[in-house]
Amino acid sequence: MFRVFNLILNRLEELIVAVLMAGATIITFLAVAHRYMAGYEIPYLQNWLLSLNFSWAQELCIYMFVWMAKFGAAYGVRTGIHVGIDVVINRLKERARYFCILFSMGAGALFTGVIGYMGAKFVWGLSQTTSVSPDLEIPVWIVYSAIPLGSFLMCYRFLQVAWAYAWTRELPHHDHSHVEGLEEEVKKDPASDKPQDKEENRS
Repeated sequence: MFRVFNLILNRLEELIVAVLMAGATIITFLAVAHRYMAGYEIPYLQNWLLSLNFSWAQELCIYMFVWMAKFGAAYGVRTGIHVGIDVVINRLKERARYFCILFSMGAGALFTGVIGYMGAKFVWGLSQTTSVSPDLEIPVWIVYSAIPLGSFLMCYRFLQVAWAYAWTRELPHHDHSHVEGLEEEVKKDPASDKPQDKEENRS
């Protein structure tokens, strides 16, 4: 049950980051293209482009990048892609290193948990007002919900990594040279079964 929950949460986390990143990129491209294309005196096209309102694009992209950063930070904790300085930690004895890593994970969970709690109180206060964003005119509490949601998810990831490390003594590690799915493609490559390749291997 708990494993299924983590699997769903992992996929949801990755989906949110991917959709926000792709959406922000597309909107930014369209806004820039609209700005430059509207400057050309092309009959009918220029009038149509000038009739389009893209004033909301910058604000939406900022909000999307904020949400992406918050959920991306939680993804970074889970996969071990955050930059860290572990020169001193790696020089410690195994037992001391073990407790130092657990302490750092606990500190990270505490910090993000406090941020999440304070962010939730802040968002709750905003939800009792009629404040809206300048261009999109959406309730600002929706925008700032990224703070508690992302922080609580990051807190959960710290606790998840700490629990796994306490039992296995292994931390998530991201290999930057690894390309997901590449090994499968190499195994399926029919060129690897050519007689010439086999003869070269024998030699």
